[in-house]
Amino acid sequence: MLHPDIELSDRRELPREQVIRLYRECGWSSAEKPDRLLAALANSDTIISAWQADDLIGLGNAISDGALVVYYPHLLVRPAFQKQGVGQQIVAALQERYADFHQQILLSVNEAVKFYQKQGFEIPQSVVPMWIYRGSEE
Repeated sequence: MLHPDIELSDRRELPREQVIRLYRECGWSSAEKPDRLLAALANSDTIISAWQADDLIGLGNAISDGALVVYYPHLLVRPAFQKQGVGQQIVAALQERYADFHQQILLSVNEAVKFYQKQGFEIPQSVVPMWIYRGSEE
């Protein structure tokens, strides 16, 4: 259950400066590519954001083929609001929209694996994640 003064929204219009601040505070390299970041979010099938009054404190998004597969590329919660259920509620809202899909997929940093396992995600035994990454893995 979220703190009573935190609300989730599926609105697609997000304030540019608040989005960039969120990504910077969370250490995401995409904050250094703000135009591309905002274009990526605009092209998402779903965006769930978390707000305290008019302050963006968290965000998750989904891209999908619309029938079988959904991929959750971003989940961010400002550090001051982490470990308060905000990320869990964003993931739950996303999963609810895609509950009947054949695959729900994400990539997790090592530190977040246990968090995602609590949300029902499993480490696959028969597939290997692969990528071409043009960011920084620091």
